[in-house]
Amino acid sequence: MQHNFIRIGIGTPRVTIADPMKNAKEIRTLIHQAEEALVDVLVLPELSLTGYTCGDLFFQSALLTEAEAALEGLVAATCGLRPLVAVGLPVQVGRRLYNCAAVVSDGKLLGVVPKSFPETHWFSSGVVEMGTEITLASQTVPFKSDLLFACQDYPALTVGVEVGDSLQRALLLGPAVLINLAARAEQVGGATLRQNMAAAQSTRYMAACAYAYAGAGESTTDQVFSGQGIVTEAGQVLLATDRFRSDSHLAACDVDVAALQAMRRQCPVFRRQSDDEYDVIPFRLSAVTRPLQRAISPMPFLPDGSVERHCEEIFAIQTAGLRRRLEASGCKTAVIGVSGGLDSTLALFVTVHAFRQMGRPLTDIVAVTMPGFGTTDRTYEHACGLIRHLGLTYREIFIKAACRQHFQDIGHDPAVHDITYENAQARERTQILMDIANQTGGLVIGTGNLSEMALGWSTYGGDHISMYAVNCGIPKTVVQEMVRWLAACQKEDAELVVLLQGILDTPISPELLPGEGVGQQTEAIIGPYALHDFFLYHVVRYGTAPGKLVYLAQHAFSERFDRNEILKWLEVFYRRFFSQQFKRSCTPDGPQVGPISLSPRSGWQMPSDGVADGWLRELEMLKVDIPPQIC
Repeated sequence: MQHNFIRIGIGTPRVTIADPMKNAKEIRTLIHQAEEALVDVLVLPELSLTGYTCGDLFFQSALLTEAEAALEGLVAATCGLRPLVAVGLPVQVGRRLYNCAAVVSDGKLLGVVPKSFPETHWFSSGVVEMGTEITLASQTVPFKSDLLFACQDYPALTVGVEVGDSLQRALLLGPAVLINLAARAEQVGGATLRQNMAAAQSTRYMAACAYAYAGAGESTTDQVFSGQGIVTEAGQVLLATDRFRSDSHLAACDVDVAALQAMRRQCPVFRRQSDDEYDVIPFRLSAVTRPLQRAISPMPFLPDGSVERHCEEIFAIQTAGLRRRLEASGCKTAVIGVSGGLDSTLALFVTVHAFRQMGRPLTDIVAVTMPGFGTTDRTYEHACGLIRHLGLTYREIFIKAACRQHFQDIGHDPAVHDITYENAQARERTQILMDIANQTGGLVIGTGNLSEMALGWSTYGGDHISMYAVNCGIPKTVVQEMVRWLAACQKEDAELVVLLQGILDTPISPELLPGEGVGQQTEAIIGPYALHDFFLYHVVRYGTAPGKLVYLAQHAFSERFDRNEILKWLEVFYRRFFSQQFKRSCTPDGPQVGPISLSPRSGWQMPSDGVADGWLRELEMLKVDIPPQIC
């Protein structure tokens, strides 16, 4: 299984009530379909061998005997096949009857998991029977509610089994994959509730949760069962099958157990958890190469595509953070440098919104344009237009003379357009903003974004510094979406829409070199922000290794970047990410808006003298197609 992607299958058989042999035949067909689809774990619905709606027929010994015989045939039928299979049936132990999941692999019955909170009219609670063994289908196996099934070939894969969709047992903190044999009668709105519940449970347990619900063939005397299957991973719905199908059917998707394992490494709750609390039963899965069966989002910071909802929420978080800081500091003004670019535009709108919420005049916002050697007419007009249109206090300060004086003072030839030439302008602008803040009793609003923090694409002591950085939790790709969203929100203000659209259409540039203007394009120098933001998310959130990161990027950007481009810019990312930590170690305050923060106080903590050599060595092996040692 390449990069620890595990394929989970949801099998929904069309059951015949109280006919285990016929149901077993349907289930065998699904198992063989799962084998062809290279499924690793196959989940079937609750009581799928008999049907969930047998009622008092569960008390009939003939039904119980035939269910056991049908299970024995299924166990034999899995010999030599790949999937770990969980199938539901009633099981009698002593005088008690239990609603159970039988877990089967390669011709062996591995264990039987009774339902913890069953339908008490027919079944006893599985919590009563702790740590016992039973003989079922001619095999003696563990019979316990908290069994774990651990793959010997892929240590990241452990499977927990629950009958019913409640996931109420706290011991289910252990496995990375939770499978649920379920049956719930359909009601209006039920599908949405189930998906929300499944997403919430997978978030809580940092796991993949797979639910197989009873469906076609169940009795409709008083209720209807939809047969939906759901797979979620850490809050994301990966699979939700069609409801009310009349046939037996299989659906599958891939879950990233390595990513789940990485999330758990960062969580103290899981670090305290001990495997000694479980009965762990091993099973095997052979190595296989197969196409990835899931979508990889090219914009992981906006994973579900709900851009409008995400942007509105991000904007609200930014505004609330700035409003609170202004209230706490007692500042009379907010001072912001406006370049006519994306970052300063977003920061400006956040500041305006905060002042409106506070009921303060917008003239208390001091917006400063500071044209330099590379400032173009296009961005200058955008900056001036925004400030004047919003009714802010406008200040224009040209920095060329001050920079020339500075070059003379330090003995730098102004004809040499090197890093000194560029950074002097950034530091001059920051000095101006800080001094204006002193003049007006103001707070300097930082405009730098999360991507620039990751890559160190800022001038130390220049735009690197502010008094509150409203964009520090937002990567560049999301900044672009935010400005696009802002433009969509201004439909009744045609002039403002034109300004914002012009800013969106302008190439990203620091505009520090004369005569080049927007020709000095940032992404041509450091690489596409789309890739860097993708790298950042997966490296910081999941600790994804280079080999897997390239694999994921190829899927996410198959139509935009080839493998060589991905490798090229990933090397740039690693070199810059490691070497620029010293800038992140002393960044100003600002709001975290998503799962990734590079704040040295509450987010990313990393030594400034760490090296990227191990990551770069793996990249070099990838360039010549040598399998890396660490994957």
